[in-house]
Amino acid sequence: MASIKNEKGVISITNEVIATLTGNIITASGLYGIVGMAAKNASDGLYELLNRTNLARGIKVTSNDVGEVSIELHIIVEYGVPIAAVAESTIDSVIYSVSQATGLTVKRVDIVVEGVRV
Repeated sequence: MASIKNEKGVISITNEVIATLTGNIITASGLYGIVGMAAKNASDGLYELLNRTNLARGIKVTSNDVGEVSIELHIIVEYGVPIAAVAESTIDSVIYSVSQATGLTVKRVDIVVEGVRV
């Protein structure tokens, strides 16, 4: 849970809220080259494409008490797009949007490409 302290008190934001916000940012902005978020299926060890209702399963958020968060995204990219460009664009968008929406400092965004789809 990340916290922001100000003169009127403390604002605490859970990691789950940050993960949901990040998933919504990615789907709402329609980031170029991303087909969707991915999560590992525990029963067979394969990655599955997530739908809008459970996007947070493909996002891992860690935070500290000084208002810094690190985000790890598991994505599936579109076949034929430059993966490095997609990753850089996604990182920039997530850092900006999460920082603006929450007031937290996004210390790090890691992208894990779990698959490629046509």
